[in-house]
Amino acid sequence: MLELLARGDGEHDHGTHERLVHLERLPARRASAVPLPDDLPPALRARLELAGITELWTHQAEVLERARAGEHLVVATGTASGKSLAYQLPTIERLLEDDRSVALYLAPTKALARDQLRAVRGFKLPQVRAAVIDGDTPLPERDAIRRTANWLLTNPDLLHASLLGDHKHWADLLHRLSVVIVDESHVARGVFGSHVALVLRRLRRVAERYGADPTFLLASATVGNPGEHAAALTGLDVGEVIADGSPRGPLDLGLWLPPLEEDGRSRRSLLRETADVLASFVAAGVQTLVFTRSRKGAEVVALTAKERLGEAADDGGGALADRVAAYRAGYLPEERRDLEERLRNGALLGVVATEALELGIDVSGLDAVLLAGWPGTAASFWQRLGRAGRAGGAAAGLLVAQEDPLDHYLVTHPDELIGRAPEDAIVDAANPYVLAPHLRCACQELPLTDDEALRWFGDGAPPLLAADVEAGTLRARGGRHYWTSRRRASAAVNLRSAGGTPVRIVDADTGSVVGDVDEARAHRQVHTGAIYLHQGRQLRIRELDLSRHLALAEDAGSPGVTTRPRSDTDVRVLEATVGSRWGEVAIAYGRVEVTTQVTGYEVLRLGSSEVIERVDLDLPPLHLRTRAVWYAIPEGVLDAAGIAPRRVPGSLHAAEHAAIAMLPLLALCDRWDIGGLSTALHPDTDRPTVFVYDGVPGGAGLAERSYQRLPEHLAATRATVASCHCRTGCPSCVQSPKCGNGNDPLDKAGALSVLGLLLERAPGENDVQ
Repeated sequence: MLELLARGDGEHDHGTHERLVHLERLPARRASAVPLPDDLPPALRARLELAGITELWTHQAEVLERARAGEHLVVATGTASGKSLAYQLPTIERLLEDDRSVALYLAPTKALARDQLRAVRGFKLPQVRAAVIDGDTPLPERDAIRRTANWLLTNPDLLHASLLGDHKHWADLLHRLSVVIVDESHVARGVFGSHVALVLRRLRRVAERYGADPTFLLASATVGNPGEHAAALTGLDVGEVIADGSPRGPLDLGLWLPPLEEDGRSRRSLLRETADVLASFVAAGVQTLVFTRSRKGAEVVALTAKERLGEAADDGGGALADRVAAYRAGYLPEERRDLEERLRNGALLGVVATEALELGIDVSGLDAVLLAGWPGTAASFWQRLGRAGRAGGAAAGLLVAQEDPLDHYLVTHPDELIGRAPEDAIVDAANPYVLAPHLRCACQELPLTDDEALRWFGDGAPPLLAADVEAGTLRARGGRHYWTSRRRASAAVNLRSAGGTPVRIVDADTGSVVGDVDEARAHRQVHTGAIYLHQGRQLRIRELDLSRHLALAEDAGSPGVTTRPRSDTDVRVLEATVGSRWGEVAIAYGRVEVTTQVTGYEVLRLGSSEVIERVDLDLPPLHLRTRAVWYAIPEGVLDAAGIAPRRVPGSLHAAEHAAIAMLPLLALCDRWDIGGLSTALHPDTDRPTVFVYDGVPGGAGLAERSYQRLPEHLAATRATVASCHCRTGCPSCVQSPKCGNGNDPLDKAGALSVLGLLLERAPGENDVQ
């Protein structure tokens, strides 16, 4: 299918030979299967055979065999490899063989839990009584579920906020809890993953009190450390099942780099470029799914592709433009099913979606998948491409690079993209800023002793309990710690947040709540005067009231402008935990305090870097205690590399931006999870220094991973800056969309020199010693 682009045929030829920078054929993979086990329960075997399943992929059979022995497992195989059946079989078998057993299924989204409910009910086994319970489940229905269900499907948020806190009402189910399934477990990473890890420890503690010791079965996309990550989530030894026995058809994989505009400072719009390719595929009758990173992006690509197709007709005389649609979150279930059915029967040739279509949606057998920008992780990259050719037939995948250093690096280094090991998923359940509120929840659920805290929550738990007792949040009596408030401890913990009270965004005219934003991000995103995009609607923030945690918004119409905050940042070194020397350069990792103050904002003409107005703000500083990696370079070393003192700020600044953008190569994260600072003279190092820090309280393990693999991190950073053809720096190499200084100063050539001198002095191994 990518031959269409390689030919550059006719009306939809867009300079393909300049854009398609790499084309590779990935070979098919043969299936590895075994017959259905003879000892499956007869009712289950009959249902499988009725569905046409007469054999299992080898990884499914391995999960079944090892789960029967009570082993905790994570299955980490590719998209459409039958991971759901891998955990369904041992679970259903256990429910059939022991009518007292109960299974608990956890999904990261409500939609996925409801899709899995349909799959489980599809077995039509009366002994398996599955039910979903989430925030939309009415209270009377919850009572019925408690009495009758033996397979409960929910999400970590409800488990945390309701089920554990009301565990006495669920005592019978918890007593009989036999299996816990954590689906799409790779999503539980970073701060969210750390919260989930602590919720699972609380679940295990409460279950043990009721006499249960469930088997944990996790299903994950391919990550670099599935067993380690699963163990960090559950606090248990977890075995890996990673040998994928499912078949896969051949895949033509293309890497697409939009050209530079005439000014040489930016590249052609990612969304327009993607829409052009989609129009080419639809015109050729190629059924295509496009993934974008935002709802607005999905709408723009679909609309632009329709415009490109114009009045063109399909073979049946219908308008091709009518066979393209956008898929966004917020659709009703019946609307989603209708879209899936139209894809299956071929009525739709092009669908543009966000990640809402990545998890748990029954769409398969497509001809091609287009990715509008790197999705952030190798796991998501291969998972999305797996939507194409899922029936085992040939398929095509195309990554269209956006203006981002990581995108540019990957499309210009195809061996690194195709052959690289997937990123590690990182969880830090010991982060005191995350752990402390969960300890309060645990105390409310069941009074907690120091020994229990140590056993379930680690070495850092007893000191946190003592601090809460001193503060009056907890009460110590008889060696146990008790929650003292009438309010639920869980109400103060948002699993999807790094902490703090969220700021509500309220429509000033109607009083309705539009959404919310983390307290830490509110200063940048919803300051007074900010243009804020919510579900495709442009809002102007009339007032940010921090005392009430409230941002009043009004409709901005179509202002033709956007806003960009300006900020000052300072980093204070609290402790260098570890360090090393690369010749004269000092490398370190440790605890830091970051102080950031949003000082104002710029009003920019939409779609350009033209500043129309600068507005000052009077906001208080924000303080963040976190973890950072830093490198301090003597002035003489910089001078010897040809970087004169006047060029040092811009050179370090550009190197810092590029390093932040490339860190997601090493760990599952987004550049917005990371911050940085560069300075020509830092008071704590007495040298020119670059800091890269985790953007959450207590850290998230990202800066630590950079320190551990710093030569690899810096080598990839230098390679992407060097391979960018812009003259002085652009968003594909050293400019950052979140820079508080408006990307000034930046010195691209100086950044290459800084990165080069660091790598010349780096140790020869991948890990810093």
